[in-house]
Amino acid sequence: MTMSHLMSTDDHLAQDPLHTGDPVDAARAYLVDTALTAGSVGRVGLELELHLVDHGRPASRPSWSQVQRLVADLPPMPSGSSVTVEPGGQLELSTPPLDDVVEAVAALSLDRAVLAASLHDGGFGCAPIGSDPARPPRRVNPATRYQAMERHFAGVGCVDAARAMMSSTAALQVNLDAGPEAEWEQRLDRVHLLGPVLIALSSTSPYLGGTTTGWHSMRQAAWQGLDPARTDRFPAAAPAQAWASYALAAPVMAVRDGEVATEVAGTVAFEDWLQGSGPVGRPPTLDDLDFHLTTLFPPVRPRGYLEIRYIDALPDRWWPAVAAVVATLMDDPVAADQVVDACEPVRDAWELAAREGTRDPLLLRAVRQCLDIAASRAPAALRGEVEELAELFASGRSPSSVLRGRIEAVGPVRALEEESR
Repeated sequence: MTMSHLMSTDDHLAQDPLHTGDPVDAARAYLVDTALTAGSVGRVGLELELHLVDHGRPASRPSWSQVQRLVADLPPMPSGSSVTVEPGGQLELSTPPLDDVVEAVAALSLDRAVLAASLHDGGFGCAPIGSDPARPPRRVNPATRYQAMERHFAGVGCVDAARAMMSSTAALQVNLDAGPEAEWEQRLDRVHLLGPVLIALSSTSPYLGGTTTGWHSMRQAAWQGLDPARTDRFPAAAPAQAWASYALAAPVMAVRDGEVATEVAGTVAFEDWLQGSGPVGRPPTLDDLDFHLTTLFPPVRPRGYLEIRYIDALPDRWWPAVAAVVATLMDDPVAADQVVDACEPVRDAWELAAREGTRDPLLLRAVRQCLDIAASRAPAALRGEVEELAELFASGRSPSSVLRGRIEAVGPVRALEEESR
């Protein structure tokens, strides 16, 4: 290594905001400043993950070369959604932020149809359900980020849950404006309050990898089996400051050098790295901190906006209604006030919701009340979809029970193939 290279590296570090004073204070200030963006509410972005299925060999996970070819052949999405590939070959459609939930649903519906048609031409389909009910968990995406993630989780003793989460689960993420700063704490508390209800309502993961444990949401079971230091909720009180503390205390999963990520063994907090006890022999940079944030997976992640991550992916007959329910209960002021009383009895019942879902009478009551509130306040263009979902639960069924019944009738492979068409 030449002296000129050393000097340029030192110059670069000197310009990095983490190296212009106390590094912990600088990192904390950056995290607080970027956690949430003050403004009005109303905009919605949607992200839908889908399991890729080869209709000629539905019991086998597509190879990486097949995934690459299919993605390369996709046309541009007419509504501007991006298409990315998850560790198990799942595809993710992500809309840009749009003015309201009606526009977001319309955009995702259009791009979802274009994606399905393009995949169908190649003999493939994609199933938007919370877990792959048929195929064993297996990573196919060779990105070093995912290799490092898998190895890190193996090192901290939760590799089975990590493999299931990475390669066999899929989510519907709903992204909402943070709102006025004075309301941040209230909005984060409300979206956490809604968590058990929306888990019970949205689950479409009664089987995973050809088996069932009887849990209502096996996707949530996988997430709850991971390192809680990067998957637990952070407090709603003073949310930007709480997020900063959470991120600094979370273990470093991997260190990136250019496009190559290398796993970190053990549990070294990012704050320890800032203080000189890190996983590599150099101080962390702002790029390292930004990468670290992408390895944190709380149920709600602040990214300037609120990224709601705890909802299962759902088939096309249900996900528009669920998106409308979330946006209505969070952003409509009348619904937002009413939902507190409905959800308070099950405020912290996250594991119960994942394990029992609407088999629990208190959760079933809360789900039905929230659906009734949403149906009365949802935008007219989506009210019919919400009412149909409310009727499903009123009849004693749920998306999870419907899928479980179909899997038990025709088998996991056939059910997966049906949902991909």
